Amino acid sequence: MDSSTTTSLLDNHWELRNDDGFVYKLKKRRIDPSASQPLPPTDAGDDAAAEKDAELRRRERKKRTLLKLKMKYENEILQWENLSNSLHAMQERAVQIQQEREVMPSLASSSEPVKDVDSIGRFFLDELLMQVEAQEAIIHDFSNLCDVAEAICHKKEEEFKQSLFNLPIWASPRKLMKSLCDD
Repeated sequence: MDSSTTTSLLDNHWELRNDDGFVYKLKKRRIDPSASQPLPPTDAGDDAAAEKDAELRRRERKKRTLLKLKMKYENEILQWENLSNSLHAMQERAVQIQQEREVMPSLASSSEPVKDVDSIGRFFLDELLMQVEAQEAIIHDFSNLCDVAEAICHKKEEEFKQSLFNLPIWASPRKLMKSLCDD
């Protein structure tokens, strides 16, 4: 027998199956030529039911995986939206403060000329107070953003520390020391 005949005989006895990317061989069912009885319909029904069950399991697995991925992306999008909204609020405050600064000098120039030094000093004091309040609001906003970033970094650091503590080396430090001293 040459190799081509052997492979053709093997091919006749085996069939390839593909189950969601997992390929395997199954032995073909032998049909006895002397037996004239047809195969019972339950076998075909069982095969169809098995294939149907496999398809349902594959779909459920795919659905669960996609739902997990969707939740992960939704959480990430929420975080980005929160940061974006914080930055937009800071920009709007800065624009509002800038507009207030522009309005104050125009109000001062539109009124009668200031005759005494106290009113000029009050105007500049008010201007400086507005600037300080604006800077305080900006610092407060940045402080909040820094707190969020610090919390994220702290969480990542704790996860990293925990992964180091879970190493098998820490299970028995005496054995480790003994093995290091023996060498």
